[in-house]
Amino acid sequence: MSDLTSFIELGLRHILNLEALDHLLFLLALVAPYRCHDWRKLAQVVSAFTVGHTTTLALVATHHLALPTRWIEFLIPLTIVAGAAKNLVARPASFRWTAPVLAGAFGLIHGAGFASSLQGLFGEEVVRPLFGFNLGIELGQLVVVAAMLAAFAGADRIRRGPRFVRQSVASATAAVGGLVMAIGRVPW
Repeated sequence: MSDLTSFIELGLRHILNLEALDHLLFLLALVAPYRCHDWRKLAQVVSAFTVGHTTTLALVATHHLALPTRWIEFLIPLTIVAGAAKNLVARPASFRWTAPVLAGAFGLIHGAGFASSLQGLFGEEVVRPLFGFNLGIELGQLVVVAAMLAAFAGADRIRRGPRFVRQSVASATAAVGGLVMAIGRVPW
């Protein structure tokens, strides 16, 4: 698999696949505090996640960093739980600076999770396949985030209550999903 388009497609399939439920739940936890008019803030958060994800993906895929796969797979759902818990207990004003920082840090963990699978696909050239895969991931994330924002906007119209109710339900859903995954991935 050396064609750039193939790697873009692989990235898209990865994020839009239910097998990537951990990634989707993490995006749910990231998007939960935001509304459509917050798109600039949300773009910063999702971009920070992508930078973190890309960094470790590149380091692990190029054999510059080796991490224990079982522990990474266990930590990924814990990032979902932590992100969702932050939504449930933190004041909205704290999202301004902490959300991008946490998303970037958690992206480091998520990137390491998929990197070991990609190592065998890259061959000798790494830059183009890595770029293509990450572009596909980013495009897929945009689709997922847009769909979540649209669903949240619909929920906000139906339930004319505070955003906190919708945010709490989405965050609790992500937290429970992450917790179930973490229990299933305990490395000891």
